[in-house]
Amino acid sequence: MALLHPYQRRWLADKSRFKIGMFARQTGKTFATTLEVADDCIEAEIRGRRARWVILSRGERQALEAMNEGIKLHLRAYGTAFEAIEYDFPAEGATVRAAEVALPGGSRITALPANPDTARGFSANVFLDEFAFHKDSRAIWKALFPVVSKKGLKLRITSTPNGKGNKFYELWTQEGAAWSKHRVDIHQAAADGLERDIPELRAALGDEDAWRQEYELEFLDEASAWLSYEVIGAVEDADAGRPELYQGGPCAVGNDIARRGDLWVAWVWERVGDVWWTREIVELRGASFAAQDAEIARLMARYQVERLVMDQTGMGEKPVEDAQGRYGYRVEGVVFTPNTRLNIATLAKQRFEDRKVRIPAGNPAIRADLHKLKRVMGETGNPRLVADRDGDGHADRTWAAFLGLAGGAPEPGLIGFYRARIEARKATSA
Repeated sequence: MALLHPYQRRWLADKSRFKIGMFARQTGKTFATTLEVADDCIEAEIRGRRARWVILSRGERQALEAMNEGIKLHLRAYGTAFEAIEYDFPAEGATVRAAEVALPGGSRITALPANPDTARGFSANVFLDEFAFHKDSRAIWKALFPVVSKKGLKLRITSTPNGKGNKFYELWTQEGAAWSKHRVDIHQAAADGLERDIPELRAALGDEDAWRQEYELEFLDEASAWLSYEVIGAVEDADAGRPELYQGGPCAVGNDIARRGDLWVAWVWERVGDVWWTREIVELRGASFAAQDAEIARLMARYQVERLVMDQTGMGEKPVEDAQGRYGYRVEGVVFTPNTRLNIATLAKQRFEDRKVRIPAGNPAIRADLHKLKRVMGETGNPRLVADRDGDGHADRTWAAFLGLAGGAPEPGLIGFYRARIEARKATSA
């Protein structure tokens, strides 16, 4: 205990059944919690009982680190004998690597990468390490909580914030006395004796959003979202997304292509004055290419489509080629690269922020999909756009909407290559 900082000692001294901690990066949250796990097992052994713990980490590497650099380190420091093994654990139709230690009296600690399958099947105390970064955190939570339902079993959760779209955020912000909460930002940690040069770290990082989230523990979902909920809500309209209100004007259609897993989406925009109104959104899942072609044919016949902009990446090559054969110069295929994604998304963002678009009101799926796209910094320092894949696709509606707005863009320098290529095709076909 003498080597621990005061905030770590406060965490260890808290024996609440349900305990959650939000800690800045590299402040020793995993070290302190694995010490609590080791202590609990040793105490059980001394009292002639058995303790059972499961550690669920964001990935296989992190699970092995929690075991090797936490649990084993502490047990060796105590001079406690243990047997260590690693084995393949079946999960989601595959296997993941599990690490386990067994103490002489029968107490056991198992470390696994977290997913809904690995969270099931135990009756044990649980440590969720960096829970805000677990993929499918809500599904993991539903599978996990019954594991600790037996009276006396404990649950420990630690993490740094990772936006608002995860179960850690919900647990941290919920009201009531069920959870004992510990918050330690970089300033508190330094005040408690952690040796960090805060001005130097902040200047070297050079990213205020990252600093506020990783070190000052702010939930910055809106900061990283390409479209904020405020921007999305400002362009919602009850008349958008109603095909019967089509006024017969020129239209642009964006088409995000998928065959299995993700959504196939076609988004129809009608230009009314200087505003682009959503007229229809078509979503298909697992539909045959023939069914997709038929839906495009229906839209091309139903609306005055000036441009159909399709995702040509990967499996999109053939659908784009077929559509160009049927509808000629009106069809444009886009092969997504980081730069084309950013250009197309930048144009769309301008349309949304200038309130030059209208989207359906009160549709949670559309709202969440448009908010799903995040701006992150790549390893080379260049910005890129990412979206987590979940049970409702991979921002498929968003990219269909953005492609359609690119199809309606006359501005050179943004998506101007569309106009130039279409005009060239018109000239050669004349």
